Amino acid sequence: MRIILLVAILLGAAGVSMAGVGDPQVKTDHPWYPGELSCSTFARLFKTQAELYERVTGKKVLSDEDKVLASWFWRNINYFHCTAGGEDIWDAGVGKRKEPGREYWKGLFADGYGLCFTTHHQYCAEMKALLGPNRARIMGVQGHTTFEAWLAGGPYGKGRWVLLDPDVSTVVFAEDGSRLLGLAEVSKDMSTVKKSNRDRGWIPGGLYADDPNAYRKIAWAGYSTGYATVPPMVHLRAGETLRRYLKPGLADGKTFAYWGINYNKGGAPGPVRDLTWVNRPAAMYMSAKRSPRHWVHYANAVYTYKPDFASGKYKEGVIAESDEQVTFEFYSPYIIAATPPADAAKAKWGIYKKGATNGLVLSGKMTCPVEISTDQGKTWTQAGKALDGMDLTDIVKGHRQYLIRFGAGAEALADSGLTMRTVCQCSPAVIPRLKSGANKVTFASSGRAVISAGPNKDQAVAHVVAGKIDSPSVTLELTAPRGAKVVHAYAAARAASGAPPRPAKYNIDASTDGGKTWTPLLTDWQVVRRDPEPDDWWSQTFCAGDAAIDVAGPVRVRFTNTGRIKFMRVEAHLVYEVAPASATEVTFAWKSDGQLKTAKHTFKADGNWTLDAGENPQTLWV
Repeated sequence: MRIILLVAILLGAAGVSMAGVGDPQVKTDHPWYPGELSCSTFARLFKTQAELYERVTGKKVLSDEDKVLASWFWRNINYFHCTAGGEDIWDAGVGKRKEPGREYWKGLFADGYGLCFTTHHQYCAEMKALLGPNRARIMGVQGHTTFEAWLAGGPYGKGRWVLLDPDVSTVVFAEDGSRLLGLAEVSKDMSTVKKSNRDRGWIPGGLYADDPNAYRKIAWAGYSTGYATVPPMVHLRAGETLRRYLKPGLADGKTFAYWGINYNKGGAPGPVRDLTWVNRPAAMYMSAKRSPRHWVHYANAVYTYKPDFASGKYKEGVIAESDEQVTFEFYSPYIIAATPPADAAKAKWGIYKKGATNGLVLSGKMTCPVEISTDQGKTWTQAGKALDGMDLTDIVKGHRQYLIRFGAGAEALADSGLTMRTVCQCSPAVIPRLKSGANKVTFASSGRAVISAGPNKDQAVAHVVAGKIDSPSVTLELTAPRGAKVVHAYAAARAASGAPPRPAKYNIDASTDGGKTWTPLLTDWQVVRRDPEPDDWWSQTFCAGDAAIDVAGPVRVRFTNTGRIKFMRVEAHLVYEVAPASATEVTFAWKSDGQLKTAKHTFKADGNWTLDAGENPQTLWV
């Protein structure tokens, strides 16, 4: 019996007052993949990891060793090895200076996959939140980038580095099972891999038996090489829907839009992996065999926004307007995808070619000029006159935000039927799934949204009010849209710290009064190195901080350090309150015995709903 699950989030039900919903999230009680509400903040993530680890292993998460093993286990079954698409982080042009990104939440929610250095850069942020600062590092080895965490107490005494490598599914225990071993210990005596205590439940090289051979030679170390900023949030405006497809193909099963390498395998083009614990989580613990072969692909998140000009609800998505123009904003924790042009459909990097489609498409009866900005309005690309089916993918692909300006006022657009469809790539592991039988569906909304100056360099440059990027001091200023109240600020910086990292204390501060007084987001943070170390280092580092603030006006964010070290890139994010939320309709649909069945529930506030999904549900989209 094959059952396909469909989940839809629909905003703006009839009879509901003007407003969309800020930060809507859903989870189910699926034993392995309950959805975003289980992992969208570090507090939620660590709770989920601990509960999962205890259920599977029977061991409570009490020590730091328990914490890192629970984290490592969860990442093995939620993140797979593949090449992510490059973001235009450095403002060089999409595909020109490829970088998949070092930010944790983007990697987890927009991709759900990455190569060894990508996942382990990002993993630094999780370890910082789990254990505290300066207790993780990445290590360059032979043809691979691996990861270590710093544990202390008990069998670790005053402290030891331990190998923690989710990319190749490897941890190594002492032969007696008393503790985890570090990379230096393993490299010095490679027999420790075969002697690793199997009673602890994990086999080294859980994907390929020879993966640990990379540990024979240690080349370099990197400290604080990844970071986390604002947790993933979605703001759905009145008249907007979000649907997340677990498998490639979208609604018709043959529209493939993605943002990563195209291996063109496993029945669909785009990123894919055939050896991973993702979607086979129950097989991992206490397994005597390595991961079973199966195909795991990317997922999609589709935003469909039809502004209601007649009632005035469209204003919820507007950042500027006049009688001659209306400008809408778009922000997403996911990344805008693309279908490569026909002549590059089978190319590994066809997404970078001109002529890509399906990322942003307009529909309706409009004839006004259209302009797009991906750098916070600093520059604009003239796309021509609007028309039904206008495809703007090449302008926005590979980004997580854009502004779109229509050269006509709201009154002129009122009868146009304007609809904007933005197709993003997202991780399949963060989509809520149903289990067999009765399911508890939980809905929650914080009533908040995000505005960002970054992560791309040009997006931050548009907000510089003092100093400059590529210097030791720079200040950004940004304001929440529509006069909204800001409740939290997040910021991060990438610094040319040197190899080895030069001594410096890093500070990030926020001001709500034009720079007269400052609130610390990060105070006197510095890189702490710990032996054993190799003789080379990654020459850059990230620092990040956040704090609650309370203002309905401009916020300045200042980056400084005491070592005269240049900030190569900075970014700032404001979390703000949105209008009182409308009701939110959540719909599940699944196919059983060849028949499509649906069930839906309208949430007027946070709450739960129970539905019976039958046997063996297989998620299609959310």
